[in-house]
Amino acid sequence: MSQNANKKLYIKTWGCQMNSYDSNRMADILRPLGYKCVDSPVDADMVILNTCHIREKATDKVFSDLGRIRPHKDTNKDMLIAVAGCVAQAEGDYILERAPYVDMVFGPQTYHELPEMVAKATGAYGKNRIVNTDFPSESKFDFLPEEQNVQGAAAFLSIQEGCDKFCTFCVVPYTRGAEYSRSVNEVLNEAHNLVQRGAKEITLLGQNVNAFHGEGPDGTVWGLGRLIRAVAEIDGLERIRYTTSHPRDMDDDLIDTHRDIHKLMPFLHLPVQSGSDGILEAMNRKHTGDDYRRIVDKLRAARPDLALSSDFIVGFPGETEEDFQETLRLVRDVGYASAYSFKYSARPGTPGANMKNLVRDNVADERLARLQALINEQQRAFNARSAGIVMPVLFDRKGKKSGQLLGRSPWNQSVYANGPDRLLNQIIDVKVTEGFDNSLTGIIETSEALSKTV
Repeated sequence: MSQNANKKLYIKTWGCQMNSYDSNRMADILRPLGYKCVDSPVDADMVILNTCHIREKATDKVFSDLGRIRPHKDTNKDMLIAVAGCVAQAEGDYILERAPYVDMVFGPQTYHELPEMVAKATGAYGKNRIVNTDFPSESKFDFLPEEQNVQGAAAFLSIQEGCDKFCTFCVVPYTRGAEYSRSVNEVLNEAHNLVQRGAKEITLLGQNVNAFHGEGPDGTVWGLGRLIRAVAEIDGLERIRYTTSHPRDMDDDLIDTHRDIHKLMPFLHLPVQSGSDGILEAMNRKHTGDDYRRIVDKLRAARPDLALSSDFIVGFPGETEEDFQETLRLVRDVGYASAYSFKYSARPGTPGANMKNLVRDNVADERLARLQALINEQQRAFNARSAGIVMPVLFDRKGKKSGQLLGRSPWNQSVYANGPDRLLNQIIDVKVTEGFDNSLTGIIETSEALSKTV
C-alpha cells in the first residue's frame, strides 16, 4: 500500500466520549497510511462505524447504517467497511455473517493493530475479512502514535479503561475488559502535548475514571486525586474535568482534591442508577442510596458550589412503584443540575438479560416520564439561578446564529453570547442574562478578559 496515497477516511462515532477519543486515535493511526478524514462516506476509501452497545437496539442501528453505506461500496468496490467498538466486540462474527460486504470487525482494545488489519483486508497478505475481538496481553496505549488531531480548547484524554464492577445491566466489562490504568508519565506527557496544541480544558476519561490506579514516576500507585493535582501543575491548562465515576471509587483524597484544586471544575457526573436499595442490590452496584447521599454530602462540604449530574435506569426487573418512589426521593434529596435517564433494556450476555419479573413497557414508560419531568424541573431551576451571575465561559465553537459564540460554564452548562470570532478558544467573563431548560444566554463583560480561571 502506498504510504503517500491520498485516501479518504470516514468515521461515524456513537456513544460516549471514550468512543470519540478512540475515533481520533484511529485517525492518527491511519494517517501514515495516507488516510485523511472526510465528512461523508460518499467516495470514501474506508468507512469505520465506531459503535456503542449501551443504548437500546444498538445492533439494529449499526445494521441500518451499514445498509445506507452499502450502495457506496457497490459503486466503489475497493472501499473498506469496518465496524469497531463495543457492538463489534460483542457481536463480531454475527456482523460478518449478516453483512458479507463488511471487511473488518474489531473491538476497542485492538485498534492499535489497524495497519496490519488494513494490510490483510486490502490483499497485501492475500485478501481477508478480519475479525479481531481478542483482548491483547499488551495495552493498546503502548503502541499508539503521538496524538496528531488538534482537539481545540476543550480536549479529552483517556486515562483508564475497562470495568471490574460487573453491574448486572452493563456490557462494558465484556466489551472493554478489565480495569486498566495508564501510567502517570504517559498521562502527563499527553496532557502537556494537548496544552501545547491549544487545550485550555482537559477532561480525563475512563469507564470508571475514579478507579484510576496508574503507576507513578516514584514507582507507587497513584489515585485519581493525586493525578489531578499533578495535571493541575501544567502551565497553560486552566480547567480539569473527569468522567465517568462510580460511587464506590469516590475516596477521601479525590473529595479533598475538589476542595483544593480550583482548576478542577465544580461539576461532577456521578451515576447512581436507582434510589432503591433492593434494585441497587439486584444491579450489583454494591452501594445503597444512603451511601450515595453521604458521598454527595462530603463532596458538597468540600466544594459548596459543586453541581451534580447522574444516570438513572427505570423499569429494571423487579422494580415496584415503591422502588421507583425511592428513586424520586433520592433525586429530590440530592438535587441535580442535569441527569440522563433511560428505560431498562436487556443487553445480551449480561446477568440482567436472564432476570424474571420484568416491568411492563407501559409502566416503565410512565415512570420514566415522571422521573424526567422531575429532573427537567431541577435542571430549569438550576439554570434559572444562574441569571445575574458573572461566570467564566470557555467559548470553543460558533453558535447557529451569525455573530454568536457557544461555550461551557464551569458547571458544564451551554452558554450562548454574541461576540467576535477572536474570542473563540478563550475563557471570557460572561454575565448571564437568562437561564433556559438546556442552556444559558449572556453578555460578554469585557473583550479584554481573555484568560480567566474560576
